[in-house]
Parts: sequence; structure tokens; C-alpha cells
Amino acid sequence: MAAFLHHPIREEWLASRQEPVIDPTQPIIDAHHHLFDRPGQSYLAKDFEADIGAGLNLRATVFLQARSFYRTDGPERFRSVGETDFAAGVAENAVASNGPKLCAAIVGYADLMQGNAVRPVLEAHLAAGKGFFRGVRHILTWDADECLLNPAYPTTEDLMESAVFHAGFAQLADLNLSFDAWLFFHQIPKLTALAQRFPNVQIILNHCGGILGVGAYEGQRKNVFKRWCASMTELATCPNVTVKIGGLGMAISGFGFEQLEQAPSSEALASAWRPWVESCIESFGANRCMFE
Repeated sequence: MAAFLHHPIREEWLASRQEPVIDPTQPIIDAHHHLFDRPGQSYLAKDFEADIGAGLNLRATVFLQARSFYRTDGPERFRSVGETDFAAGVAENAVASNGPKLCAAIVGYADLMQGNAVRPVLEAHLAAGKGFFRGVRHILTWDADECLLNPAYPTTEDLMESAVFHAGFAQLADLNLSFDAWLFFHQIPKLTALAQRFPNVQIILNHCGGILGVGAYEGQRKNVFKRWCASMTELATCPNVTVKIGGLGMAISGFGFEQLEQAPSSEALASAWRPWVESCIESFGANRCMFE
């Protein structure tokens, strides 16, 4: 992913097309968002609230790990607990303000490649989460095309099949925690095997299953769709798996809307994304799909 990192925010471009809210009374839970503060790049609760704006009936949100607010001292493996501590503070402030319940559920990071030793880290997240901590995301994205890899999240082709990863994953079942899976579409069969091995762990597939349309996958849309559909159909046979519909606007999906002079209309987005969205709903059913 080094060659396809997220594009910088262009406020003027985003403002180039404004549309009214279709159904302002529709209750919404945002199932996937990030807050972070890094050198030269910050997105905090006030920014999120500004983006929500007026006219949306947002009830609550789910915070996903974003590699920020880590502790700066203590054992390395516990430092990600700082992010959960931060998100729990946002959640408590939201409850006190009687507004949308931001970070009403928190999904943090713990290195499951620690095997059984990840247990105290997970327990530390639970303590820091003050009742809001729900699960873990250990990013799994791997591809032979190195331009698609994110150096911040090193992984391997066989990570999901390793015994040490399985030992760490088993701790989620013991603590009744969920697992958010961010991977690429060709890795879905391995996630299916993982879901079958751990039927008591709730698994949430992120971003429609990691559709790729750049690098080695540029110009391969039909073949990618065919492989993705077959894998999603098989994954849907696992009752412990749900899917988040979203993420298709990322550069790696290859739709290229960010290259337009004007921001796309909702009709243009719906037309491009419809086959993928409808396939998710057809495979998993509406009750096992959520919008992010």
C-alpha cells in the first residue's frame, strides 16, 4: 500500500458537490471510524462531529484502531492500550454531553502473534476500555505485489494459518471479544478456515472484503469480482461472520473517483459500487451486513 496510501483531504474538492440528506430521520450507527493524532495528520472528535454536520440522525459510533495515542513508556506490547484509554475518554465525554454516543464500542489493537501471552494485553484493554472495549483488529493485508503493503502493519502470507496466531486468537473466545478482519479479497478463503476453526469468535469482515483494482489488479475488475463473489459466498456459510459494507472509496479499490475534477454524485457512487454492495447483502443477508 506504500504506493497507494490515502490521499490528503481536499476540502474544496469535497465541497464541490453538495446534496441534501435523503432521509434525515433514519437512525444511524457508524460501524467503523478512526480518530488519530500523528505528526502532520490529525483527526479528532471535533473533526468527526464537524463532518457529521446537521441533518443526520447519528445515534452512536464504533471506533477502530488507527495506530495512535499509544503509550510512550512501559512494555512495548502494552503500548496500544493507550489508544483504548483515549477512545474510552471520548466515549465518556459523549455520554455526558447527551449527544451522539461516539466510540460507544471500541475495537483496539493487540498483537495476536504473541500467542497465549496476549492474554494480559487483552485484559489491559478491557480495563482501559471502561466497558466500551469490544474486540481486536490485527491487520492481515498481504499481497505478492509489494506496492499494496502497508509497512506500518507487517504481515505474512501464512499468518492466519500459524499455530501461534491461533493461540492468540483463542484468547478472544475466552474473553468474549470479537475480531475485525481487514484483508484482501484473495485472502478470504483463509478467513473462512479461521472462522470455521473458531466458531465462538464473532468475526467482522472490514471494507467489503478488500477489493483491489490497482497494481497487479488494475484492469482485472471482472476476474476480481468473480473470485471475490465465490469467496464471499463460501464465507457467508459461517454464521459467526458479518460484513461491513464500505471502504470502496479507498485508492486501492481502483474506482478512481479521487481523480475527477469534481466530487462524484451519490448516483455515480451507487452505480459503481452496486454490484459489490448487492452481492454482500445477497450472500450474508441484511441482518449480517452493516454500513461503515
